[in-house]
Amino acid sequence: MHRWTLAALPLLVITNPLPAQAAERELADAAATLSDPIVQDRMADTVASIVGAMLEMPIGPLAEAVARIDPDSDAAYIPPDATVGDVAGRDPEYGERLGDDVRASARMASSAASTMAVYAPVLKDMARDLLAQWKYERDATRR
Repeated sequence: MHRWTLAALPLLVITNPLPAQAAERELADAAATLSDPIVQDRMADTVASIVGAMLEMPIGPLAEAVARIDPDSDAAYIPPDATVGDVAGRDPEYGERLGDDVRASARMASSAASTMAVYAPVLKDMARDLLAQWKYERDATRR
């Protein structure tokens, strides 16, 4: 009997109207934020800046340490002043492509959040129906 009660707990949580309404509002807010071109540009610029900074990080000292442990590794051939970008390779259009990818991902996430917000009331109704059915079945076994 306790297992059934625990199994129904998620249904009870889903059918609680206040958190569900808050979640729907949060999804709608997220969709609006992610669809804003200014926010998309800021996200793209931030990611591009982080990646750019990572590519400038020195890797020579790490390669030297690896080469001491394993002299046969490729790390022994990395110059002491090398950066991550030197080892990974540099692509002049990478930043632009990365920005486009971030913008496309934001638009996709906005679309997903909008869709979830639309379906949230339907899913809430389904959860309420499942809970009612579960209660009916539970009570039927007790008779």
